[in-house]
Amino acid sequence: MAEAARAVALAEPPGAAPWRPSNRLLARAALLTAALTAAGAVLGLVRDQLLAHTFGAGTDTDAFLVAWTVPEFAATLLIEDAMALILVPAFSSALARRQAAAGEDPVRALVRATLPKAVLGMGVAAGLLVLAAPWLVPLLAPGLPQQRLAVDCTRLTATCVLTFTLAGYCSAALRAHGRFLPPAAINVAYNTGIITAVVLLGARWGVRAAAAGVAAGGALMVLVQAPSLWRRLRARRTVRGLGAPRSRSGGRTGGLVVALLAPVIVFTVTRQSQVLVERFLAAPLPAGAISHLNYAQKVAQLPMVLSLMMCTVTFPVVARAMAAGDTHTARRRAERDLLLAGVIVLAGAATVVAAAPQIVELLFQRGAFDRTDTAATAAVMRVYALGLLGHTLVSALVRCYFSASAPLWYPAVVMAAGVAVTAAAGLAWVGPWGATGIAAGNALGITLSAALLLLGVRRQGIPLRTGRLVRGLGRLAAAAGFATAAGWCCAAGPPLTATLLALLTVTVVFLAVACALRAPVVPSLLHSLIRLIRTASRRLAHGPSDPTPLGGDVPLDRRHPG
Repeated sequence: MAEAARAVALAEPPGAAPWRPSNRLLARAALLTAALTAAGAVLGLVRDQLLAHTFGAGTDTDAFLVAWTVPEFAATLLIEDAMALILVPAFSSALARRQAAAGEDPVRALVRATLPKAVLGMGVAAGLLVLAAPWLVPLLAPGLPQQRLAVDCTRLTATCVLTFTLAGYCSAALRAHGRFLPPAAINVAYNTGIITAVVLLGARWGVRAAAAGVAAGGALMVLVQAPSLWRRLRARRTVRGLGAPRSRSGGRTGGLVVALLAPVIVFTVTRQSQVLVERFLAAPLPAGAISHLNYAQKVAQLPMVLSLMMCTVTFPVVARAMAAGDTHTARRRAERDLLLAGVIVLAGAATVVAAAPQIVELLFQRGAFDRTDTAATAAVMRVYALGLLGHTLVSALVRCYFSASAPLWYPAVVMAAGVAVTAAAGLAWVGPWGATGIAAGNALGITLSAALLLLGVRRQGIPLRTGRLVRGLGRLAAAAGFATAAGWCCAAGPPLTATLLALLTVTVVFLAVACALRAPVVPSLLHSLIRLIRTASRRLAHGPSDPTPLGGDVPLDRRHPG
């Protein structure tokens, strides 16, 4: 699979025109993607609330969360990072070659060369995980009280290795085609499967029902995307052109393909190993420590997930620009996306830190999840939030490194250094501070990785203006600091009231201070928001004047004059 994918990525169309979809189209796709992602995040919160209410934060939940390491690891490797970083540039290059290729459609050729190998390989891997579960669980969480229960749950969740492969493949292919709604709906499908299984089977199966829901949710992720991809692959194409371009490697792509693929996989596996480090360190702690880390991380990462929506939508733009040699377009797009992601994640992190106890109480404190669990989870969540900017920058910057077809080990080496710092700091701090010390190690390690990636991107990836980015992010971080203090002071009263007050205060103070500090992106965002409100008001008063339908597609073949 990987060899064929990167072989396509190495072949660039001669004289390919830069692909520049308008900002309006990209913003529309990002908005709709964010809406579905937010719906999936809400269902994720409902899922976590249901798990907390039904099973609490005890040894059974810890056993399930150890088994949940498999789908978390698989999601990062097969959906969010590695699969996307490999296949989006490959499909983007194949689509760019489609009009210039005579004979066989490059896109269909890519699917035939990669999909069967992916299914076979990951199907075997899933079977091996099922068989190896009794030996895997003690490695993931030595000293876990409910080892047998964790083994049963792991065998159920292991099926997601195959279903996540198919889901990630569909997502990458559809995004490269400019179809963003089906990939954005996968979290809705996934969480629906888990919630349904817990509601229907939880009383009889216990936490095994949640593991069965993971297996069902993985299958639903494939079903919501497969019909759309099938329609795109069956679409008729024009076959006139200059003939298929030759590979830059002169036909000897095998060794270079391995060199291109290995850094992506090593980076992804190394990054996800942070979760393994945390659960390994937390396993000997009192019952519930792994659960507190899990719930805190899930809530704290919501701002990061929302902040990366524009990066997800524009990744094919950057990849196509790099394939065409248009580094100017790639640089401008990447810089704006980094700063915009910084705005969203810093404002969200400020809200999380300011109102962490109220947020946790509002979301989870009911049933078996008591006040002690709320206090422990909130403390961990505040520390996790300190590393949110680092997590966001790593996810956004790595797209800049891997959007071009060049063997780059620097991101993998940087991530390995960050994980080493996470492990060392967590080991040193888990004794005096428990789960909070583990979260602090995570924040320190990922922040170091983000700083090193930012410093190296100009030399090894897209030539970003690093100094400008650092100054802009510094001003945004300063605004977030003022907003956090103001939100903390206002987070009083019942949980819902306190959370809303903190959110409103943080938003107003963050925007005001950012404008006062002349932080980038914020003034243009406010201007666009004002213009949007005025346009909406006029439409309400006089009726719609824009006949363009609202859809989730970015027309990949539409070129705008540069």
